[in-house]
Amino acid sequence: MSEPCVCAELQENPQAQFNLLHQIIQDYEKRESNLIQILHLAQALFGYLSEDVLHFIGEEMDLPLSKVHGVVSFYSYFETQPHGRHTIQVCLGTACYVRGGTKVLDNLKKALEIDIGETSSDGRFTLAVKRCFGSCGLAPAISIDAVVHKRVNPNQLQDILNQYP
Repeated sequence: MSEPCVCAELQENPQAQFNLLHQIIQDYEKRESNLIQILHLAQALFGYLSEDVLHFIGEEMDLPLSKVHGVVSFYSYFETQPHGRHTIQVCLGTACYVRGGTKVLDNLKKALEIDIGETSSDGRFTLAVKRCFGSCGLAPAISIDAVVHKRVNPNQLQDILNQYP
């Protein structure tokens, strides 16, 4: 029989997550030059970088919070809000835009009652916009968890969303 996953235990115990983050910072010797790597690992550990996590990192590394925030806000990889179980990306490249991508986006916003960058109240979906998927012949397209849905029209959206519990 295999060992239980430590990840599930960590998710249920925030103190254990902070203890592990403390150890990560120690392993990286609290060096400012390692801040980006520490932030990456903290985001993997917590799912996103909350204010509490950013304060903790700043205090542990003896860095001003403004320095930590500066790095987080500069790099688009870092997330400061929790994400849903599924990420919807709406393509608004030229072909998708011309073929109704904005209508698809507007209908998703309405159906999920969220705006771009937000997560639905049930925690299922986070909505994002991308400039081009490279699938122009399939326009308009959306991607959910890296699965591309082609030639989407607003009437199909609920059926597509229902595929993702």
